[in-house]
Amino acid sequence: MLDIKNLHASIEEDGTPILKGLNLSVKPGEVHAIMGPNGSGKSTLASVLAGRDGYEVTEGSVSFEGHDLLEMEADERAREGLFLAFQYPVELPGVSMSNFLKHAVNSTREHQGKDPLSATDFLALMRENAALVDLDPALKARSVNEGFSGGEKKRNEIFQLAMLSPRLAILDETDSGLDIDALRVVSAGVNKLRQPDRSFVVITHYQRLLEYIVPDVVHVLLDGRIVQSGGKELAIDLEEKGYDWLREETGVPA
Repeated sequence: MLDIKNLHASIEEDGTPILKGLNLSVKPGEVHAIMGPNGSGKSTLASVLAGRDGYEVTEGSVSFEGHDLLEMEADERAREGLFLAFQYPVELPGVSMSNFLKHAVNSTREHQGKDPLSATDFLALMRENAALVDLDPALKARSVNEGFSGGEKKRNEIFQLAMLSPRLAILDETDSGLDIDALRVVSAGVNKLRQPDRSFVVITHYQRLLEYIVPDVVHVLLDGRIVQSGGKELAIDLEEKGYDWLREETGVPA
């Protein structure tokens, strides 16, 4: 589904290199966790894959469902089935949740050659998916994320994921700022959305998220590249030992 080869990317404004030869392959239905300290390139990877401005790919390739992802604009990537849940979801004052999602859902359906949903079917879909993350019905009538708490914003991200039904979902530190109850609700929503043809890339600092969303593979990102991969036990080792032991083993400078 996703095949990244020798990916190099830098900050567009000053040319600072962030990703330095990253390789990653994700098959349909798999959940991959990416862990790493601050500044290792985790959020840069998410941003580059989603097509956010501010980054320049200087080398390498990214194939998504057999297509060149880097040749697509950000909106085309979304319609093709790539979803990014932001670490810090933005507020969109004046844009109602219902109108925002109706446009997004029907735009994706049009791209897939499907008819738009009727108003009745769309509202039924909203009710069904809001229940996945215990989203307060009153929030759906408000502007996107405006006045939402941190936990409500993260639940709303997973709600949007459910509505758009992507093939690949990238969760950029979705657990950041969540208390234990909100973490459980958000994780439960993600687990209900796991399917044989849908993959997840879960970016996190902490092993605690992986107690609820159990990954197939854990990767460690240091200095812009993946230096080690393994099972969930690798995340447990990182929780116990930190990253210094891995730097010593791989020769990556601090």
